[in-house]
Amino acid sequence: MPAAFAALLLAFVCAGLTARGLHSLLPVELWWSALVAPDMTDVSQLLFHHSAIPRIAVSILAGAALGLAGTILQQALRNPLAEPATIGTAAGAHLALGIASLTAPFLFGFGRELVAIGGAVLATAAVIALSWRRHLSPVSLVLAGLVVSLVCGSASALLVIFNRDYMTELFIWQTGSLVQNGTVVAGGLAVRLAVGFALAALLIRPMRLLELDDDNTRSLGFSPVTLRLAGLGVAVWLGAIVVAAVGVIGFIGLSAPHIARMLGARTFSQRLALAPVTGALLLWLTDQVVQILPLPEEVPAGTVTALVGAPIVLFLLPRMRTVMSGQSALDLNSARHAIRWWMPHAAVLSIAATIVLSLFLARGTGGWHWASEGELATFMPLRLPRVLVALSAGAILAVSGTLLQRTTGNPMASPEVLGISSGASVGVILLFLAGIDLTRAGMMVAATVGALLTLSVVMVMAERIRTVPDHILLVGVSLTALGTGLAALVLASGDPRIDFLLAWLSGSTYRASALDAATAVALTCILLCLSPLMARWLEILPLGVPASQSLGLPFKTARLSIWLAAGVAAAAATILVGPLSFVGLIAPRAADYLGYHRPLPQLFVGAFVGAIVMAVSDWIGRTIIFPWQVPVGLLVALIGGPFFLWQLSRRT
Repeated sequence: MPAAFAALLLAFVCAGLTARGLHSLLPVELWWSALVAPDMTDVSQLLFHHSAIPRIAVSILAGAALGLAGTILQQALRNPLAEPATIGTAAGAHLALGIASLTAPFLFGFGRELVAIGGAVLATAAVIALSWRRHLSPVSLVLAGLVVSLVCGSASALLVIFNRDYMTELFIWQTGSLVQNGTVVAGGLAVRLAVGFALAALLIRPMRLLELDDDNTRSLGFSPVTLRLAGLGVAVWLGAIVVAAVGVIGFIGLSAPHIARMLGARTFSQRLALAPVTGALLLWLTDQVVQILPLPEEVPAGTVTALVGAPIVLFLLPRMRTVMSGQSALDLNSARHAIRWWMPHAAVLSIAATIVLSLFLARGTGGWHWASEGELATFMPLRLPRVLVALSAGAILAVSGTLLQRTTGNPMASPEVLGISSGASVGVILLFLAGIDLTRAGMMVAATVGALLTLSVVMVMAERIRTVPDHILLVGVSLTALGTGLAALVLASGDPRIDFLLAWLSGSTYRASALDAATAVALTCILLCLSPLMARWLEILPLGVPASQSLGLPFKTARLSIWLAAGVAAAAATILVGPLSFVGLIAPRAADYLGYHRPLPQLFVGAFVGAIVMAVSDWIGRTIIFPWQVPVGLLVALIGGPFFLWQLSRRT
């Protein structure tokens, strides 16, 4: 009954907003005639028939499909973070549509849906292949899916930069626009959703076995991997048809199953029935809210779904039970490497070589060349600060990511995933909205406040949910989604000052100055020098509260101190190069996969990897499409992502 009442209440709100919008378009007495036989000479009736009603239908159908896909994925993978976006499905479909529109437009003759499904299948297959050696464990699969999504997203953004005249409108549509021009999309989604429900019904009994552990499932004569692949197949198909129809819409597939569970849907079959209803209502509500926002341009619903879904998940999160298996903890018992005497020398030489490459090897009107003395004198004041800022920002983000991963015991924790970088960017955005000049000092204060407030929310939620790793990640995902939605609203405001903000949000070193470089280098040195003081804490904290207290460690004080250091570091890096969404996650994992599991080796090796990746990415971004530049935030994913995926594939 509570679930039915909540669903009816939400449906009543959606219906009220819809009726308000339709009434502003056409009087109530003309609705029926406009629906069944519109007057071809009346523009309002044509808009009602061909745009308004199909848009409502598409929002309901797409939301239901995403809720169904998310439910199947979370059951198949036993992971509360699973949805089409987290396993690479949506990003792969998005990239495939962009590439096909540029290189093979004839493929659209076979249907846009087939192109999207092809990209979704390839991306998801890559994620599965990378996780196969670890038996599709929830952590490795979601981690691989996150990285694949980042790489595909960066590649899609680069397509826009390289082909702005051709791709801008396509990618605006693919951000989740529900605007319709006819009933074709709604009809196609209705048929496919009916097929999806039929396939889901066939999977109910076998997939319920996945609630058992793998050994018990095998003892009953079923293969856990086969069951997971069957569920993945249906969910990937559902996610791809939504991307093909309306673009990428995030968070609905993640939040709808959790909301359904909290509304009383305890069994898999109950969630299959209620989650699509919840997803449909969430997307319907979001689209109605989007249409009444007082903005010069309408914001695609896909960029605003987080503003509706994220607060709901944060509210319900303390009441959720743990779904994720204990495999998320860091592996502290693997073979450990020590830092040999020659490794610091090799690191220094590598960084020196990167600096020389960035300063001397350039691309000009005459092609590639080594800078002459005259050119070096001219460009040194511009290039050197950028190189030092990139190196320092990469190291800072790596240190911050390492601190967060060690204290949470979760390999997916990072400033980006936990929402700290997003909180820092929100602080800068609010400063921007207040009309205050974006000076470095003001941005630093705003970013630090935003990062620490976000970190405070994460810590409070961590206490309420008893520091369950998967729930902490959900807090971070929700906060990041909120920040992304707010940024999208600001960028749609039409303010003439958004060009700088857009470049900064993409991850740019364009404005790096000598003062920025000196500040970044000093902060990096301070962090690395203070790190040995936290070594014992970092060694013990992943063991959990009881073990930490039994060893005499003040758990809360130690964790608070480390998280504050991580938050301030993430805020500083965000100011220097924007809210990059990769290095803080990848660098510590790269160090771990290289065999450095102890705190200090992992921290220093991670800092080295982060610095090199960031600096090389900045140099490539400065030269690859000379005389234009590519933001370093996009290239970091394209350079660091394949390396990380290669390391992940080698791990047994």
